[in-house]
Amino acid sequence: MLVAALVDTGPHGAWAETVLADGSLCAPELARVEATNIFRRLERAKLITTPEANAARNDLMQLNIDLFSFEPFADRIWELRHNATSYDAWYIALAEALKLPLATLDKALAKSSGVSCEFLTPGL
Repeated sequence: MLVAALVDTGPHGAWAETVLADGSLCAPELARVEATNIFRRLERAKLITTPEANAARNDLMQLNIDLFSFEPFADRIWELRHNATSYDAWYIALAEALKLPLATLDKALAKSSGVSCEFLTPGL
């Protein structure tokens, strides 16, 4: 969702920008690493230009994101291992703990069973 807000000029990007603008951001510590890796992949595939990748990375670093470490969520992440990847489970566990909805473009993730958080997805 972060990447869409920073590089997608279509409807998903517009939705993600609105979500970012509507509230405070909370994410696992790995969020910036994941986003940076996606910028790299998009640039290497020539889906975005080098200046666009640089701008997206700079914008990412300017976002005020409350980042959370792994350890407090490790047990819940492990409990979710049959429902989601550990990466996705970290986002789920954080949303559950903070009692906040999880904004995602991943429709399969939003249909995960065994989770107690709500999901925000674009109504496109």
